[in-house]
Amino acid sequence: MTVHRDVSAFKAYDIRGIYPDQINAPFMEALARAYATHFRPARVVIGYDARLSSEELAASLAEGFRNSGVDVLDLGLCGTEMVYFATGEYRTDGGIMITASHNPKEYNGCKMVARDVVPVGAASGLTEIRKMVAENGPFEHVRPAKPGYRGDYTRLDITKEFLDWMTRQLSTPARRDLKVVLNAGNGAAGPTLRALSGKLSCQCELLFEQPDGNFPNGVPNPLLPECREDTARAVRDAEADFGVAFDGDFDRCFFFDEQGRFIEGYYIVGLLARQILKKHPGAKIIHDPRLTWNTVETVKELGGVPVESKTGHAFIKERMRLEKAEYGGEMSAHHYFRSFWYCDTGILPFLLILELLSSTEKRLSELVDEAILRYPVTGEQNFTIAASPEAVLKAVEQHYAGAGEISRRDGLSISFDDWRFNLRASNTEPLLRLNVESRGDAALLQARRDEIVAIISSFT
Repeated sequence: MTVHRDVSAFKAYDIRGIYPDQINAPFMEALARAYATHFRPARVVIGYDARLSSEELAASLAEGFRNSGVDVLDLGLCGTEMVYFATGEYRTDGGIMITASHNPKEYNGCKMVARDVVPVGAASGLTEIRKMVAENGPFEHVRPAKPGYRGDYTRLDITKEFLDWMTRQLSTPARRDLKVVLNAGNGAAGPTLRALSGKLSCQCELLFEQPDGNFPNGVPNPLLPECREDTARAVRDAEADFGVAFDGDFDRCFFFDEQGRFIEGYYIVGLLARQILKKHPGAKIIHDPRLTWNTVETVKELGGVPVESKTGHAFIKERMRLEKAEYGGEMSAHHYFRSFWYCDTGILPFLLILELLSSTEKRLSELVDEAILRYPVTGEQNFTIAASPEAVLKAVEQHYAGAGEISRRDGLSISFDDWRFNLRASNTEPLLRLNVESRGDAALLQARRDEIVAIISSFT
């Protein structure tokens, strides 16, 4: 069968590619028609981020749906979590967010959910949609009884409704004397953060709030060390109590303490677990296997039940639904909440940390320093290798054969009495990712990290 369209932008959980080579207006129209053919929706939500190509792509997506007989609710410029919110709150049959999140400006893509805000991935419809887009059909009209029917189009601003819902999740109002820096990174978050700041009693200073797809102050990706200094400096200059930097579609947020120090997402998982367990005693808390000891001990100490899941939003969300867990956290700053249709959000973690600091006299540095001392980490390190990931994992496992407790839930995890590590192939990039932690021994941490890196380097 002749393939008519490049579908290399399809990944395991989403769609990401370069505009206009891989993703363009005809691609988006075909995507909408394939989604409509597979899921048979009557009504869908769409939204888009601040990238220069996003509005054009959204228009083509809407046309594809309408030409398939599907009604469209268009949120305009928004965050991915706002598409999740509208899909769940309005009980639509699905939602698509046009975004490439933290990728460079020449990229764009899609994150998709079906009814009940269930993620669309390779095992839940994305494979079939990819095939239809590649082969340019066969596409079907959703309402065959009315073959000429064209779906309705409604532009909808849900900012107030979304933020009302978010702020209702808090039981402690923000302290008036607290000051926070919010860095929108010229992504989609700026207008929403401006509206949110008007609802909070604390002082909010916004940084790079104007959406600009040229990203004049750098790509909004605070996982990169070079993208952190603007937020850190703003916190110090403003003498703020903490800072928060958001990624391009603001479904992730990253924290800085009052000194401007970047806080690894691993330690934020522990703080958020504390807040959730105060509200839901005995709840199950999902965590990923890359770094675990601080989360597991924190949850157990507070009477909760820690549950390990494979890394990745599709796996975390699936496990949360299975376990009916109240919260799931990944060290990569993805935070998931049962109350939010088991989805990830960047706004709610910020509000929960604000709530925590409003109910204590401690500063953010004091709240995380104990955990950092108890369980120091290397930070995630990435490696490009010439060999297969399986060959590297096998060599590392053989090096430590019989010395520790092995888990292969996600890559290779080996735990010893005083240190542990996880080495895994990325789900989204051609990389190996290494994380190492210890029980309070920074020197041992570095020595073991160097030991593993030497094995990996022999394959590069």
